Amino acid sequence: MNNTTDILRLPAEILYKDELEALKSEDLNETKPIGWQLSPKAVFKFITGGTSKGLTITPKYIGHNRLVEIAIATLLTDRSLLLIGEPGTAKSWLSENLSAAICSDSAKVIQGTAGTSEEHVRYSWNYAMLIANGPSNEALIKSPIYRAMETGSMARFEEISRCASEVQDALISILSEKTIAIPELSREIPAQRGFSIIATANTRDRGVNDMSSALKRRFNTIVLPAPANLETEISIVTKRVAEISNNYQLKAALPTNQVIEKIVTIFRELRQGQTLDEKQKLKAPTGVISTAEAISLITNSMALAGSFGNGSITDEDLAAGLQGAIIKDEEKDKIVWKEYLENVMKKRGAEWRGLYNSCSDMNK
Repeated sequence: MNNTTDILRLPAEILYKDELEALKSEDLNETKPIGWQLSPKAVFKFITGGTSKGLTITPKYIGHNRLVEIAIATLLTDRSLLLIGEPGTAKSWLSENLSAAICSDSAKVIQGTAGTSEEHVRYSWNYAMLIANGPSNEALIKSPIYRAMETGSMARFEEISRCASEVQDALISILSEKTIAIPELSREIPAQRGFSIIATANTRDRGVNDMSSALKRRFNTIVLPAPANLETEISIVTKRVAEISNNYQLKAALPTNQVIEKIVTIFRELRQGQTLDEKQKLKAPTGVISTAEAISLITNSMALAGSFGNGSITDEDLAAGLQGAIIKDEEKDKIVWKEYLENVMKKRGAEWRGLYNSCSDMNK
């Protein structure tokens, strides 16, 4: 296996290995559910932050701690968990870190798309072996859910509402009966204790492939809200930008608090359709102006500054990112962005003048 420093994106159980080991050693005398490596309280600490054996446990989710408690409590039962919310509300990040904390394996993932089939949910076959020897254990290709069931661990189903209804319905019997039937082998695979599914769904995809009532009833649903206020969103962006910068070894200096506050302010105002002081209504762009997009914009600006600048993020770097993040529909969004520049940003004084000029030049 390659050195972990060569891997582009480390899974949470490797990225936070030291934290998990510290929590395990502190958690030795605590009662743990079957299939769990940590107690519920230790899982909660891993997600929300704290200290363990003198080691700082970094918060993985910044938001309502009660939602994290409900999520963990759900996974203690025979119910599966559905996390829904706007893009950028950390649904996938929370799903991954819960799986890492509970069973040290966040890699059993199905990525929901229009091309996801029922075979991705249940099992498929090595067709060369199937034709040569007929149905057999050796020819069987197990899905992530299949593997999670037989090992009593967590499976993740990302963007479940992107899948066709027949694919979603394949989950109903699995969640109800906790078995996968393999008629070709005259066998049923029962789920071992510890098995559960953490699914995510995007509220922007509502109406694409709405989940049936029968499937929704088999999940406990938690709605993850967008960051409640400016300060919370700034702290989330600051933390994730620092982590990503370190992982990618970007050569630029970390952005100042002023830079992050400007970007988050722009995103929140366009997302909410009004200025932060609620005195001015704004048109919203057609795209998703999420926290995740703000994080991506700033890290891309760091890459620009480190590779083609002096190592410090400039207004020109930020303007290039804002142009791409906000203008998804060339005609409509360009008008929305121009109105924001002239009616809001231009009037904010000297601190915003450089960014306003750079954005105006880009938007011509």
